[in-house]
Amino acid sequence: MTAAERITITLLWAVGALVFVMLYGPAFMVVVLSFFDISRDGIDWGSFGFQWYARLGDNPQMLAALGNTLLVGACAVVLATALALGLAYYMKTGIRRGRPLLEFVIFLPFVLPAIITGISLLVAFRELGLERSLITVTIGHVVLILAIIYRMVMIRLESLEDSQIEASLDLGANGWQTFLHVVLPQLRSALVTSGLLAFTLSFDETLVTFFLVGGEPTLPIRLWAMMRVGFTPEVNALVSIVLLVTITLAVLGAMSLKETMARR
Repeated sequence: MTAAERITITLLWAVGALVFVMLYGPAFMVVVLSFFDISRDGIDWGSFGFQWYARLGDNPQMLAALGNTLLVGACAVVLATALALGLAYYMKTGIRRGRPLLEFVIFLPFVLPAIITGISLLVAFRELGLERSLITVTIGHVVLILAIIYRMVMIRLESLEDSQIEASLDLGANGWQTFLHVVLPQLRSALVTSGLLAFTLSFDETLVTFFLVGGEPTLPIRLWAMMRVGFTPEVNALVSIVLLVTITLAVLGAMSLKETMARR
């Protein structure tokens, strides 16, 4: 290896390390600060403990926002999974007419800028006479995450041989029995992976939620509102817990995705 190559590799490692620090440094600082008292005078480094984690229960508004976020995410994932599964299975076994148009409709909200998607949904709900609430937020999240679940399920379905479905039908099983006992077990890993990724996306969705939320804010909206007046110390503790859960979901999703790709 020449001197120029060594210098180039060193610079690349330095740039990579700098990018890594810029991306994850703020999150690391939030976790560190969640264990100390913070005042106008600065950080009390001698106050290490879990006091702010214990005081999370003293902030009911924050916990209510977290509960709304979890509720919206869970409902959105369940609805989007059912819808994506039905559409993908129809495209696999049905006439398959209009597939390009259908997939265009599914993927368009995901690839458009979030502000466009949010405004469009807001206008649509107003025309339909629907007041902004957690229901409209859930519908908005379904529109966003549907593309992820549909794509991953469709990839898994396309890897299945048509002969398996045909054999099941030839042996006397109806369409529902074929789906339940032949197709669905082979989609389990894809459903788990897409569900975890979709829930993570729904959990931290802010811009679309901003246009659709009513009087019951989700956690990202609550945190955004607190930026105007400043964060209370227990926010660091809550964000640290959210980071831990999000990283866990991402790791589980990556592991499940690796398993899904290995089976193809």
